[in-house]
Amino acid sequence: MEAEATSNYYERPSLLKTLNWFDWLFAALLAGGGIYALSLYGGVMDGYEKGILILIAVSFGALGWFWKPLRPFMLAVGLLALFGVAQYHGDLARANKAFFLKYLFSSQSSIMWMSALFVMATAGYWFGLVARSDFANRVSAAITWCAAAMGTIGLLVRWYESYLISADVGHIPLSNLYEVFILFAILTALLYLYYEGRYQNRQMGAFVLPVISAAVGFILWYTFDREAHHIQPLVPALQSYWMKLHVPTNFVGYGAFALAAMIGVAYLLADKRILAGRLPAKEILDDVMYKAIAIGFAFFTVATILGAMWAAEAWGGYWSWDPKETWALIVWLNYAAWLHIRLVKGLRGPMLAWWAVIGLLVTAFAFVGVNMFLTGLHSYGTL
Repeated sequence: MEAEATSNYYERPSLLKTLNWFDWLFAALLAGGGIYALSLYGGVMDGYEKGILILIAVSFGALGWFWKPLRPFMLAVGLLALFGVAQYHGDLARANKAFFLKYLFSSQSSIMWMSALFVMATAGYWFGLVARSDFANRVSAAITWCAAAMGTIGLLVRWYESYLISADVGHIPLSNLYEVFILFAILTALLYLYYEGRYQNRQMGAFVLPVISAAVGFILWYTFDREAHHIQPLVPALQSYWMKLHVPTNFVGYGAFALAAMIGVAYLLADKRILAGRLPAKEILDDVMYKAIAIGFAFFTVATILGAMWAAEAWGGYWSWDPKETWALIVWLNYAAWLHIRLVKGLRGPMLAWWAVIGLLVTAFAFVGVNMFLTGLHSYGTL
């Protein structure tokens, strides 16, 4: 069996041989968009920012080739975001006047749609699980794609809106808890949708979507109670190109760890034969949990290195044992130990599932708890 699997692996065609005309068109559109952006804004971008733009275009192109459903998603998001931007005509006040902005494509409208759609998808996945309805699960998957698209459109349009306020205020929308919770919801959803397609199993959605809905609950509370949706100028420590690299990389890690924890909950229920016959096989859940943590750990490691380099530029030292840094190290050590136990010791089963669930609590404290209860160099992110 192992020899057959190895043979099949080497018989697979190379990635380039699997590409079709739409793949090349997709890559050409990304390249064209990058070149157009450089022609418009290259004069005000430094070398690092140009490098980041090129890196993003290449990375998204490769990702779209690897995961085919992401191509129409990115194209639709890009076109709709450009449509939303065009509706402003350079006037931020049109957000509450123009029909498409007021009800669909201003940043706030898009993010509210994202929030509603994620809650609908959560309910739909649970209905599909309990009623054993594949149709409900397929509809919920489509709604999840739409929710991720609206959230991404909201962030892109918010980026443009910040520059409409003032060139000095304009910045990538990754600067506060409101914005990064939106990013967390989008990335967690996309990671889940990848594994849903990879394993052709939509039953996992009933467990992953609730953590996204919890993030939506925070976004709504933060919007209406704290009015955090208003765009604010960046504090000096955040006025750096490092933010464009560190924050998204970090939140791929957070999203993957959250996904693994919720899959861990499903594994524990399957192990106790709760919801018998409705849950995916434990082997699938174990594999998804492991791969999510492996991906999260890789991205979190890179994010930690990028954060250290950013700290050196902003504060003069790579590491200062700030509470946020300390808890980031605790998160890293936690998942390093998880992977070591699984890969080196060969451990499987409920213990690792419980560990993944508890790991989410550790990660959540590093993500939000430090901002709520501790102070330090990262106190600009407080609630």
